[in-house]
Amino acid sequence: MLLKIDAEIDPRTNRYTELALAEATRSGADHVLLELDTFGGALNDADEIRTRLLEFPKPVYVFINKNAASAGALISLACDSIYMAPGANIGAATVVGADGQAAPGKYQSYMRSIMRSTAEANNRDPHLAEAMVDASVDSTLSARQVITFTTSEAIKYNFCDGQANSINEVLQKLNLQDAELITYELSTTDKIISFFLNPVISGILLLLILGGLYFELQTPGIGFALVTAIVAGILYLTPYYLNGLAENWEILLFIVGLVLIGLEVLVVPGFGVTGISGIILVFLSLVLIMVNNDNFDFTFVPSGELNKSLLSVLIGMLGAVAVIVLAWNRILGSRTLNKLVLHNTFQSDEGYRSANSALHLIGKTGIAHTRMAPTGRVLIDDVLYDAQAREGFIEKGETVEVIDQSTFALRVKKAV
Repeated sequence: MLLKIDAEIDPRTNRYTELALAEATRSGADHVLLELDTFGGALNDADEIRTRLLEFPKPVYVFINKNAASAGALISLACDSIYMAPGANIGAATVVGADGQAAPGKYQSYMRSIMRSTAEANNRDPHLAEAMVDASVDSTLSARQVITFTTSEAIKYNFCDGQANSINEVLQKLNLQDAELITYELSTTDKIISFFLNPVISGILLLLILGGLYFELQTPGIGFALVTAIVAGILYLTPYYLNGLAENWEILLFIVGLVLIGLEVLVVPGFGVTGISGIILVFLSLVLIMVNNDNFDFTFVPSGELNKSLLSVLIGMLGAVAVIVLAWNRILGSRTLNKLVLHNTFQSDEGYRSANSALHLIGKTGIAHTRMAPTGRVLIDDVLYDAQAREGFIEKGETVEVIDQSTFALRVKKAV
């Protein structure tokens, strides 16, 4: 089974190796060969890949096709045999933060430890592996710099089992030239998932989520706007969740934000703490879902990724506002919507009563027939009316005064 990693080590490559090794087990592959060309990436993802390779029951080999820097060096050391192309390099495994500077000492200590233990697991010099992280460990080989071996140097110091120009040459050195070679490819489903991880696509999905929810709240009962929002939400959250970016608490944060916005619109009168809190939680959760932070720790989140996430969410939200402002009237007048809207007229002589007939009730008092939180029913002159409290809640039996009317209900307040 041939795997290929030629990009940054991140949740996507992490999941790729998980799926590939699972497929190798399912298909009964006797050997796994990883073709690697990377400048590194996220330490947590590299550590998971390392563990997965060390625990894989069949032999795993790596062909470094030019670069195995930082996290790539760690992954390479986890393989049973290492082969390198001419001009390739391995090492430079110092942990750096988003700003490119060396991370605090605790991260370097952990990286030195796992580099050392990984080298020991495959009978390589742990001292030199540790020196790839910290120059102070060994200054004799690298002039007070962290170690980065060329192909010939890696062979000399037993960090490489041989030089090869291609995959076929690696197979020959392993006496596997006659073996059936299966190249692992992502399934169509996984390719679609990767497509939806694109920040531009994420921004469009956010637009559909927010716009769909708004239109559904403005035109309750139609349904297609809500369905659009739900589908867009699934397409937005699922890829990030499967790739390990969206944590359970981040998704919960998003849901709580939506609930608070819904309460603001449907239950709590006015626009205050509930609505603002909901908007902040939704915005924050959407940004966090898109970046590989560790419980608000952005030490290893590249600033470019964070900016890209912020930009996508802002564009999605502003785009939703623009669509709502510009397209609302057009949507209401569209043929599709007109097919869903009832156009029948109801005459008073047929027993129907227009909302305008309640204008004469403004200023009258009555009794709250039900608890109003904030909607309910009131009894005025022995006739029941749907009503909405202007502010706060009104308990059953309290005296109310009609102050206005909406299309479907009276607006009332507690009588003084």
